[in-house]
Amino acid sequence: MPLITVEPCTFALFGALGDLALRKLFPALYQLDQAGLLHADTRILALAREPGDEQQHLANIDSHLRRFVPAAELNETVVTRFQARLSYLHVDFLKADDYVALAERVGDAETMIAYFATPASVYGAICENLHSVNLTERTRAVLEKPIGHDLASSRTVNDAVAQFFPENRVYRIDHYLGKETVQNLIALRFANSLFETQWNQNHISHVEITVAEQVGIEGRWGYFDQAGQLRDMIQNHLLQLLCLIAMDPPSDLSADSIRDEKVKVLKALVPFTPERLATQVVRGQYIAGYSEGKAVPGYLEEENSNTQSDTETFVALRADIRNWRWAGVPFYLRTGKRMPQKLSQIVIHFKEPPHYIFAPEQRMQISNKLIIRLQPDEGISLQVMTKDQGLDKGMQLRSGPLKLDFSDTYRSARTPDAYERLLLEIMRGNQNLFVRKDEIESAWQWCDQLIAGWKKAGDAPKPYAAGSWGPMSSIALITRDGRSWYGDI
Repeated sequence: MPLITVEPCTFALFGALGDLALRKLFPALYQLDQAGLLHADTRILALAREPGDEQQHLANIDSHLRRFVPAAELNETVVTRFQARLSYLHVDFLKADDYVALAERVGDAETMIAYFATPASVYGAICENLHSVNLTERTRAVLEKPIGHDLASSRTVNDAVAQFFPENRVYRIDHYLGKETVQNLIALRFANSLFETQWNQNHISHVEITVAEQVGIEGRWGYFDQAGQLRDMIQNHLLQLLCLIAMDPPSDLSADSIRDEKVKVLKALVPFTPERLATQVVRGQYIAGYSEGKAVPGYLEEENSNTQSDTETFVALRADIRNWRWAGVPFYLRTGKRMPQKLSQIVIHFKEPPHYIFAPEQRMQISNKLIIRLQPDEGISLQVMTKDQGLDKGMQLRSGPLKLDFSDTYRSARTPDAYERLLLEIMRGNQNLFVRKDEIESAWQWCDQLIAGWKKAGDAPKPYAAGSWGPMSSIALITRDGRSWYGDI
């Protein structure tokens, strides 16, 4: 039996026929059902603008479920039970009259979860229309990113939602926060004195955060060209990872205690002057190259592209945190499309011992690293120095990992998808994996001054070949400080 219990709810999924819902959300709900983590009385309402026969829409959802849930994890008994929970309702999200039928379907359910898998531009209208049929008082609102494209637009969206939902019933999704390894950062840091006593500028040399995507635009040109890699990845995913690495210990594990410490980190980020912008930030845009041995087009050659676009598909930068714990410790952030591999990892580089006693030619090896891998395979390893084995080796050193690989260590348990964890925590009413309004605003404030600096300087993105690790200047950015990106080949 599962250790976690949840109360019954009505899960209303707005945008139920969109890619996110079909590819991620319905499979995640199915997995929760299979794990015994959905209450027997929980119902799922699929809401979308498409009219037509309800059974045809449900059949479409079922076919996508069978496509995106691995065959080995499909249990026909559970599928039947899941289908019995599910119903479809045609709703025009902008028409208040359509919400009367929704209220009738919800009935007397004590808790409703309204998941907005829609453009942020309609969040306010959905909230207002839910309020018009008296559904907001018992509802938790779940907001998907992107919430705006800058500080002003994010405030507009959040303020529209706040008219009808207090902050303690708003859940802003960042799916990276649902990953097992990201959650383990809290346990790793604050449950192990081995790390927390060393987690400061006295013992850590620098930190790398890399989120590399092997794919290109994948048909998302319209959205991505308006956003770019900074807005799409750094403003949310990478800054959230930075906060979890850099934050001070919270007073407890409550949502607001954790989020208070994350906001302090964001507010301590050093802004970019024109001088720092020129030397500590690199923008890139991929050109034609090779991915997995196949020729791929450049960004400006993608289908429906604007050949004059100066949108960045790659960003590398040095971030500095102005506080006692991290003074003088650079955080190198890097993210891009059409990289050589799909990779998300954090590398904590510890400082070398103050006095070196081994053979001088081995000195370059001395550096303990804590490597936290988020994808493709989640795990944690600590690179340590040991003596090489053998009678003829003398005191020859070798670097090797003390390794925790989740897929190997927990062979009997599947690693849940991030959305499974997030949906479960929403049903439990637990907000500590979700982003608070002031977090969003602080992140946008820092990113907005970066974007404004680019525009003022007329800084065009530098070309890099698809299948490479970005522009050469991104290598210079870190080597200028006497360092190199970990693991680049």
